[in-house]
Amino acid sequence: MFAMFMGLKSISCQELHHRMQNGGVIVIDVNAPQSWLSAHVPGALNLSVDFDPAALPNKRDVPLVFYCSNPFCRKAPQAAKHAIKLGYSDVSVMSAGITGWNSAGLPFEAGT
Repeated sequence: MFAMFMGLKSISCQELHHRMQNGGVIVIDVNAPQSWLSAHVPGALNLSVDFDPAALPNKRDVPLVFYCSNPFCRKAPQAAKHAIKLGYSDVSVMSAGITGWNSAGLPFEAGT
């Protein structure tokens, strides 16, 4: 079940991890590139908040999950709203960010 965060669907770290195991979800990290290199959700794309629409799949119903650094960061909600304006219908925010992901003890990647 999804909660709401800043008017957007919110997904917990644990629920995202579960959905990733089943495949079909695209995870997007909107932190600075150096932060992404330090630690990111496995397989996450690193895009800027005002990403190029060509960086996302053409299929507009693919589940997209955006995250940034922590619950106080506003970059993920901004990027998610940008995706919704582009016509994506299944957009969520992992509001805990990478700090919440790491605090939950979930696996992460570092480097490219």
